[in-house]
Amino acid sequence: MGSSSLVIASGAAPDSQGIEGLTSAEASARLARFGPNALASRQRFTILRQALRFFTNPLVIILLLASGVSASLGEATSAIIIFVIVALSVAIDTFQTARSQQAAETLRRSVALTATVLRDGAWGEIERRAIVPGDIIRLSAGDLVPADATLLESHDVYAQEAALTGESLPTEKHAAGPAPTPPGADAAQPTPEQRVYLGSSIISGAAIARVTATGRATEFGEIAERLRARAPETEFERGLRGFGMLILRTVFFLTLFVFLVNLVARRDPLESLLFAVALAVGLTPEFLPMITTVTLTRGAVHMAKQHVVVKHLEAIQNFGGIDILCSDKTGTLTSGEMTLGASLDALGAASDRAEELAAINSRLESGIRSPLDAAILRAVEAKPALQAASESAVKVDEIPFDFERRRLSVVADVGGARLLITKGAPESMLPLCVAYETDGASAPLDEQARAAVEAVFAERNARGERALAVAMRAAPGQTRFTAADERDLTLVGFVCFADQPLPDAAEALTALASDGVRVKILTGDNELVARHVCAAVGLDASQLVRGAEIDRMTDAALGQVAERAIVFARVSPAQKNRIILALKRRGHVVGFLGDGVNDAPSLHAADVGVSVATAVDVAKDSAEIILMRPGLSVLHNGILEGRKAFGNVMKYLLMGTSSNFGNMFSMAAATIFLPYLPMLPSQILLNNLLYDLAQISIPTDNVDASYIRKPHRWDIRAIRNFMLLIGPISSVFDFLTFFLLLRVFHAPETLFHTGWFVESLATQTLVLFVIRTAGNPFKSRPSRPLVVTTLAIVALAMALPFTPLAAPLGFTPLPFALLALIAAMTVVYLALVNVLKRPLMRERAGNQPAGALAGSLAGAWGRWRKTLQRPHSG
Repeated sequence: MGSSSLVIASGAAPDSQGIEGLTSAEASARLARFGPNALASRQRFTILRQALRFFTNPLVIILLLASGVSASLGEATSAIIIFVIVALSVAIDTFQTARSQQAAETLRRSVALTATVLRDGAWGEIERRAIVPGDIIRLSAGDLVPADATLLESHDVYAQEAALTGESLPTEKHAAGPAPTPPGADAAQPTPEQRVYLGSSIISGAAIARVTATGRATEFGEIAERLRARAPETEFERGLRGFGMLILRTVFFLTLFVFLVNLVARRDPLESLLFAVALAVGLTPEFLPMITTVTLTRGAVHMAKQHVVVKHLEAIQNFGGIDILCSDKTGTLTSGEMTLGASLDALGAASDRAEELAAINSRLESGIRSPLDAAILRAVEAKPALQAASESAVKVDEIPFDFERRRLSVVADVGGARLLITKGAPESMLPLCVAYETDGASAPLDEQARAAVEAVFAERNARGERALAVAMRAAPGQTRFTAADERDLTLVGFVCFADQPLPDAAEALTALASDGVRVKILTGDNELVARHVCAAVGLDASQLVRGAEIDRMTDAALGQVAERAIVFARVSPAQKNRIILALKRRGHVVGFLGDGVNDAPSLHAADVGVSVATAVDVAKDSAEIILMRPGLSVLHNGILEGRKAFGNVMKYLLMGTSSNFGNMFSMAAATIFLPYLPMLPSQILLNNLLYDLAQISIPTDNVDASYIRKPHRWDIRAIRNFMLLIGPISSVFDFLTFFLLLRVFHAPETLFHTGWFVESLATQTLVLFVIRTAGNPFKSRPSRPLVVTTLAIVALAMALPFTPLAAPLGFTPLPFALLALIAAMTVVYLALVNVLKRPLMRERAGNQPAGALAGSLAGAWGRWRKTLQRPHSG
């Protein structure tokens, strides 16, 4: 374990309770000494570091070595071209990535977790990274503990320390007693019950504590070091890795083949090596990291405008890929603004007694203040007598709420009597009650009375109201209480709450369903309330599943049930977790929307954890997406932005793999029958650079509405199929160009190089206008930057042979007739790709399942063959 026994000297002016904090100067000095309060050092982005990272690319190293070798052999032009291409690539990659990193960091800071710290004699919020040993911090229910600390003051504090101890139940904490240390004796070390630790969270109560250790010096530091091993791959990372392996295999075999063919043909070994290296560079989409980062960052910025903040860019693709969203109904289907509608006695008659005791319980409890507590306290403000009674009560002890008991108890001195007052879910309260109150009198809770009581809250639930049972018993003389003391209670009555459905909930649910996202409600409320609310917003609750039923199911059975059911009532946090994992095992991308302490495990378990800006720290820390405004419509807009970002990444991949593969395949084939290299290494690199420049505006492109209507996931097989079909089509037109150059124009080497350079760049660049959409390219409008950059690059390629740079680059002016034929072939090529792309891209538009390509093409071939074989009448 990390050390946590630092001796801290206090400083600065004391606060109102006589507790001293640090000054800003002391805090700065300690931050420099101990470092930021983080378990892993976060490298700051710098332009220099990003540029150096680019030079670690093996292909870039090979290019620089090739440039040096070329220069030493007198090939100055080739050396300069290679160096300029590398320098431009570094500049573009660094500039674009820097802008994206700055934008992403701004978004991350907007949702950074803070802590309440005493500095310069005043309490204020600072980022948790800035906390130092010696700081005085204030903790309350729902807070993550920002560092190891010793409690100086505490009030009914319970901490969840499962991450440290594995113990699922909360641990009670209390400050050290006031007894002074005897002269000459060592200061007593605080016990574990007097300390709180980084990695834990406050379940209930409030405390002031002095920080003793931060970052890696905390008790959690050693655990964190073990956890610093790479986290499991996200689907986005897994997809990129699969794509990288596909390109690596293709590059290796193709370049090895070309190099060996050139050696067999007894061509210059150095020139052959440079040609093979240039071929590898031409086939590799080296701008993929930059294009991906820029695209995802633009998506994150657009999502922020829709009030959705992404903490990690990789989460955008998973967010767009969600096909099932699990959420509580409160704040999702309903406003979350609870109002107290009625206070009843045990048999349903109007009575203020339940409201009075509930108000005492809510005012004195120190746990996370729920919307129900807020509604109770608002209601009693309009009733002076009840408010005075609740304010006069003096707290003795508390038994905090937990999601197994579903209740909370407060012990208080009320009007000279010591009472244990409990409120909670009726189902968990009734077994603890032995009597009930009505008309100010108490009676035994027999079977007949129990049935009458159950009918009262069932009727309220059927109206969509949520009922809390309120019970109490006398507790004279006792000062310390546990959950075992919640017994022999007298049921006082019920307080009933209404939570109105959101006006746009039904519309948002319909919009999500039309875009391929099914919403499942996981609520702790009972089935009657859940059914009523779901019916009000148009959700089918006919197949409702209760938490008790889930406990009796195996994981396999739960998976089948979770697939069909829409509403799960009376579910615990552990059961929510099981439902999410069951859906993931069935191949779904699952999002979970939660904002409470109990939601943290489910936020971790989901593919995408979503929380809101008003959530407790534990939930926000666990989530990858933060909604700055609650509501399904906000979340829906964020999902669509995520799909747009992923759609633009896929455009780059499809275009890059198909066009590059086709051109490199043509080059490999041409080396077999040509007496010279089909294109000089410097020309290949220039072709590749211009091609990459044409694509830097892809992140700005528009995405078809048909694409964003369905969730999408990585499909490496579809990318491979696209490459293997569309790539050779471009090779057919390359071979036609070879024929025209050699047989019609009798082109010498320089004219051949120039003609193919222009044709290959025109076809592989302009094909983006066809590949960028699954539909008619004339009906899908590209973005203006994309049009400008693409056409400008093609124009530049056609103009280069007529400029003073032609001779150093190995070009010669092209005949007008050849330019006209190249233009005509390009148009025919684009038209053919537009026809052949459709069976390949139907899945991208959501009209055909992944993997249906082979069947589609085979079916088309079979129909065509039958047509040829059909006998014709004379």
